This record gives sequence, structure tokens and C-alpha cells, in this order.
Amino acid sequence: MGQSAKNGPPGLMTEGIRLQKALAQAGIASRRASEILIDEGRVQVNGEVVNTQGVRVDPAIDIIRVDDRRIPPVRDQLYLMLNKPAGVLSSMDDPHGRPALDGYLGRWTKAGLFHVGRLDAETQGLLLLTNDGDFAQRIAHPSYAVAKTYLAEVQGNVDTGTLAKLRRGVELDDGPIQADSTKVVSRAKGRTLLEVVLHSGRNRVVRRMLEAVGHPVRRLVRIKLGSLRLGGLKPGELRELTASELAELFDVVGM
Repeated sequence: MGQSAKNGPPGLMTEGIRLQKALAQAGIASRRASEILIDEGRVQVNGEVVNTQGVRVDPAIDIIRVDDRRIPPVRDQLYLMLNKPAGVLSSMDDPHGRPALDGYLGRWTKAGLFHVGRLDAETQGLLLLTNDGDFAQRIAHPSYAVAKTYLAEVQGNVDTGTLAKLRRGVELDDGPIQADSTKVVSRAKGRTLLEVVLHSGRNRVVRRMLEAVGHPVRRLVRIKLGSLRLGGLKPGELRELTASELAELFDVVGM
């Protein structure tokens, strides 16, 4: 970790920037107010409380928390959230001219972005785009168990036994799969709106598991990825992650 505070007692660094400056640059508080936060013991660096002035940190490396809330590391890369419309491929472009992600990048067209995981063409919802390869690999890797939450409108009236079966697990052609949680959101005219949470990123897995229990999907939207929520982002809209959103995702994947 170079000369970061991780490698020695706080205050011995000759490189980096002062902790109060790092807090001010992150928008936490003014430098003077940041000094007060430090004096009050409300700031941690790499898991240790810092209550003396003059500690130097590297904001790109050191894990800094204020009142147990992490401030995001300084990064040069981009982290964006797209509400992918239905009918759009999870591909940056398509040689056959079908709708793809490049049509939604706007001012970020030349930023070298790629998608993190994928949604099938018919599925709408939250898709991360970044140019940070390490981040993308960790978010997509099953060992970090990043939960994915979907709203699925399905045919038929889903009963409690079927919900339990989805949680116990169903057998698909590429192996068993089980949901972390399932619940009915609403019912109307022979249709049920379900919330399904699972960790798997297998191809079309939500559609296939619901088909397997006799409730084909009519419409599917991913509304959450880990702590990240789609919120009011409209189909086709793209925005940068907020500092707090990025910090929470970095915590989840150990960055």
C-alpha cells in the first residue's frame, strides 16, 4: 500500500495529504469542522480511531470512515447506473444494428465503459457501467454474494407453497437454483407481481426458475443491486453513482 497510513503508526507519513483536507475534499465538512470531527474521535482510518491532528492519508488507498460511514476513495474511473430499457441488448454495441447500450451513453460515449454483468434483452432495469476492471470483476464474482432484486410480473396466482419452493430451490437444466427471498407485491386478474432476491448471475435465471414452477414471466425489472437502488431513474436514463452509493459498493467487495 505504499506510504499509506496502513503501513505504520498514524502521523509518521511524509506523503499523502492531511486527514482534515481529505475529509474536506470529500465534502464531509470544512477543514476546521473536520478537525473537530477528528478531535471528537469520530474519524477512523483503516479501522483505527484517529483523534490527533496531522495524520496524513492517501485517499485513493486508505479506508476512511466518519461516524462509521465510509467516505468513497478517490478514483479516476467512472461508475454509472443505467435503467436498461426492455428490448436493448446488454452489449456495448451490436454488429447487426440491434439496440444496444452505446445508444444511451451520451457524453460518456468515449469513456471506455463496459457493462458489469448483464440483463437479457427483454429484462429492464438496473445495469452498472464502469471503466474500472477490478471493480467490475468483484461485483460480478459470486464470492462477494452481491444480491440482485427483481420485480417479476408473472402469469397466474402464486401461492405460499410456490414461494417456499422458490426459496428451497428448483432444478434447472444447468443445476439447482434457489431464491434468497420471495414475496407477493400485488395480485390482479390472474397475474401476480413478485419480488425475488437472489445472488446468481446465471443467464435468464429468474425467468427460468419462475417458468419451472409454472408461472411464466410477463415483465421483469431489476430494481436493486446490493444496496444500490434503481429509484426514480427512467428507462434509458443514465447517471453517475453518488459518493455514498459508491462507498457502500466498495465496502461490499472489499475495495
